[in-house]
Amino acid sequence: MTTAARRPATLDDVARAAGVSRSTASRVLAGNGFASPTARERVRTAVNLLGYVPNPAARALVHGSGVRLLIAVAGTGPAVLDDPYVDQAVAAVARACTPHGLGVAVQWVPLGAPERLTQLTDDRGVAGLVLLNTTPALLDLVPRRLRGRSVSIGIGSATVPSVDIDNGGGTAAIVRHLYDAGRRRIAMVTGPRWLACANRSVRAYRRLLYDAGLPAREVVGDFSAARGYAAAREVLRRWPDTDAIVGISDATALGVIGRLRADGIRVPEDVAVTGFDDIPLAATVALTTASHPVRQIITAAATMVLEQRAAPETTVFPSALVLRASA
Repeated sequence: MTTAARRPATLDDVARAAGVSRSTASRVLAGNGFASPTARERVRTAVNLLGYVPNPAARALVHGSGVRLLIAVAGTGPAVLDDPYVDQAVAAVARACTPHGLGVAVQWVPLGAPERLTQLTDDRGVAGLVLLNTTPALLDLVPRRLRGRSVSIGIGSATVPSVDIDNGGGTAAIVRHLYDAGRRRIAMVTGPRWLACANRSVRAYRRLLYDAGLPAREVVGDFSAARGYAAAREVLRRWPDTDAIVGISDATALGVIGRLRADGIRVPEDVAVTGFDDIPLAATVALTTASHPVRQIITAAATMVLEQRAAPETTVFPSALVLRASA
């Protein structure tokens, strides 16, 4: 003999068991609006007894608010989704969304086809938007219905606030340290030129070298160790007397160190090397770098979206020099 599956409890069941109106039960569960302490206790007890689980999809259909946050990552190819920074961003957004009963989706937006963002945000299931590697074209395509529920990591606009790291300040601290340590032939492996936020680091590097009367030595990178590995040889081919290399990221710097050591060049005795991000591996290899609290930055951004808080156009987290043996 088989037993019929028990019907999942509904909000009406909760209200009936608690002896309150459906609207009161709804307010208690949503955590907003007035309800007496007695009513709140009755609703919570009924929820526990009935095993009631709110259905975020049903709530979204009623309120038109969506069921997930979309993380849209701009890049030249889908490999951008393999970046450890994206992994950290997704994890932080997921943690912020859990108490709200929302899911998380991550999608690549081709650099040459920003209109893909429009297709993604046409989905009414999207409750909010977090932009990574933001470009002006993407900012222009954020739909009106998501204004107030969108945030950019990087550049922002009058309608889309931004949260980011002061990578210019962090890079300036690195270059000052190298100069104070006696390095005078300082090269930099930069980020891709299309990424506006990465250019703050480059501008800080150029400004300090200009003020010191030193020439800039730049090779374009892409934040990866593989590019850093190739760029190190390019730097020394173009400027054999280089005595320091500033990497746009820790991954870039690790690639630079790998190439230098493979070529018999000592770090830091012959060439000092620095990164940016202070990833866990940086401490293991004694890499001088600058801090980048990714989890705090992304959590702040996701919270702004979820709580629909009024926010300044730009929120910047500080970056601090982290001194280790590579420089």
